[in-house]
Amino acid sequence: MTLRIEQLCKTYGNGVKALDQVSLEIPIGMYGLLGPNGAGKSTLMRTLATLQDADSGSVFLGELDVLSQKQQVRRLLGYLPQEFGVYPRTSAMEMLDHIAILKGITNSRERREVVEGMLERVNLFAHRKKAISGFSGGMKQRFGIAQALLGNPQLLIVDEPTAGLDPGERNRFYNLLSEVGENVVVILSTHIVQDVKELCTSMAIIHQGRVVYAGAPVQAEQNLRGMIWQKSISRQELDEHRREYRVISTKLVAGRPLIHVLSELAPGAGFSQVDPDLEDVFFSLVNQAG
Repeated sequence: MTLRIEQLCKTYGNGVKALDQVSLEIPIGMYGLLGPNGAGKSTLMRTLATLQDADSGSVFLGELDVLSQKQQVRRLLGYLPQEFGVYPRTSAMEMLDHIAILKGITNSRERREVVEGMLERVNLFAHRKKAISGFSGGMKQRFGIAQALLGNPQLLIVDEPTAGLDPGERNRFYNLLSEVGENVVVILSTHIVQDVKELCTSMAIIHQGRVVYAGAPVQAEQNLRGMIWQKSISRQELDEHRREYRVISTKLVAGRPLIHVLSELAPGAGFSQVDPDLEDVFFSLVNQAG
């Protein structure tokens, strides 16, 4: 089942154009959606999750019209927003049972088996009677993915899912997503470039509501091969280098700015050529679009 997005547009009442002719084709598997804050990622996620309407365009999940057949789409949808609300004093078992009813699992025996199996799957069965308010950040995210996976969704949307997780929790979370992504469409919306590189075979970069790249992460890196140069400079030299060169990113290494410059030719003394990574792709495209 493929998700097809064609010429999707959304402008808010304050004049902000959140989606500007967005077209993507997303197959089964893990698909990364990268973009800076305010790029339009969350607007696209909410639209795909049938939580808001677009101004124009079309979205099809297989043969289902996502924009007009919302109830049918919701039966095939799993959604983990950046922040999701639960009743904090309710136990994980009770809350998941309630959500399972809302997803149409009405037989009590079947529902219990499904809920207990899902809690096992996300490693929360031992905590099933504990109030969700007492969960750690990682446990809450695991509960979030459990509720999103109820009902065997064909489309799973996760929006900035690893904010606040420690590295161990993040790895466990992504292992579960990768397992799910073998059979369904999983859209991972994030600003963490490395996550997309490690997990996704296809991706899109969105900036100011427009798609500035769609394709494989590896191909995006190859497109910049031979064009990324780096140099360690003093803080006092930073403004001068930004005026003289096309600086796409800056980070501190041992207290000194390490700049990456986009150039087809060697920029000058002190620069060394480096292999491009997905972060270079991201910053070069966003800077160019901006």
